[in-house]
Amino acid sequence: MLNTSEILGILKTKGIVFLKEGNGRVFSLKKISFTDAGVQEEGIYLLFDLFQIRSLCVPFSEVSLDIVDFASKPTIYQSPANSLLPQGASHEGMVRFSLIREPAWNKLLYQFSQPVLFHEVRGQQPDIQTGLYFPLFSPSVKELFLGPEGEVKIIKG
Repeated sequence: MLNTSEILGILKTKGIVFLKEGNGRVFSLKKISFTDAGVQEEGIYLLFDLFQIRSLCVPFSEVSLDIVDFASKPTIYQSPANSLLPQGASHEGMVRFSLIREPAWNKLLYQFSQPVLFHEVRGQQPDIQTGLYFPLFSPSVKELFLGPEGEVKIIKG
């Protein structure tokens, strides 16, 4: 089970939380406002809702939104970044994101109510451990480039 209140408490007070998931892999979730303006982030923004894409990316066509909406497996998308993102929140003008559908993780993101930046980390002591598996560690994860006009390119399929 996922202790959402404890995770949210750490995330809200420290700006970052380190979690160890069911496979033993450690990752961090970081508030966007916690990104360092001088450092280009290469993490993956986690979203709980399709409409959050607007805060991260340039406006999408309906085709691109449908691709995200109807994806059946965990997928990481790469798209041109919204110019309104804080400096350092994108990497080379691009942003990576994933719509998390797994119910427990989705609920956590929903309760935080804003995108968070995901990084896998090594050698970091976790703040919290859970037996729940994190969907982006699944071997079936796909990665796609999505352009604002409906362009699609498979990066990892």
